[in-house]
This record gives sequence, structure tokens and C-alpha cells, in this order.
Amino acid sequence: MALKRIHKEFLDLVRDPPAQCSAGPVGDDMLHWQATIMGPNDSPYQGGVFFLTIQFPSDYPFKPPKVAFTTRIYHPNISRNGSICLDILRSEWSPALTVSKVLLSICSMLYLFIDFEF
Repeated sequence: MALKRIHKEFLDLVRDPPAQCSAGPVGDDMLHWQATIMGPNDSPYQGGVFFLTIQFPSDYPFKPPKVAFTTRIYHPNISRNGSICLDILRSEWSPALTVSKVLLSICSMLYLFIDFEF
């Protein structure tokens, strides 16, 4: 079931990619993807290119994929090792979510980060 769903999501991404994002399998391994996010305009990340890994569990979509930045990035919701603190990748995961929606959520998280100066 996981591979069928992942393949469908890949075809959907090819047909209708989310703005400023791309993703696809690494070689022939459909359970391991690489994603790219362009830094959102009007954000501290504008002009940046950020790479992520996506590892799908064998029981996807019933369990969330593991998504992590491989490009170093400063953000309060991203750890030094690239782990992302985002509710939809943990407790709020739903099988109705897709890789495309996850990438858009990560882009929104980058856009909404405001570095307050005191």
C-alpha cells in the first residue's frame, strides 16, 4: 500500500508541483526522497536553497514520513541536526496529508519566522 500511495504522490508532484518546492525519489528507492525548498520571498531565507531528506515508513500513509533539513538553517523549529518540529509530522499527522502539503507547511513555517530585534 505504501509504495502505491508514494508513487501516486510522486506523479501528482510532477504534474502540479507546489510553489518553490520540488521532491522525488533518490535513485530507485521510492521510500527515500530528496526535496528542495527555495527560501520564500520577503523572508529571512529569501534567495536560499534548502535540501531535505524524506524517509517514508513502510506503513505510510498511516504513519508520517521523517523529514529533515540536510542544509544547515537557523530557525527556532529546526534543530541543529535538521529535525523539524512541526505538528503535522508528529501528533497531528493524518493519512489525508501528502508530501506536497508537508512541503507547503514547511515553506509557510519559514515564511512566518520573524526575527524580532529587541
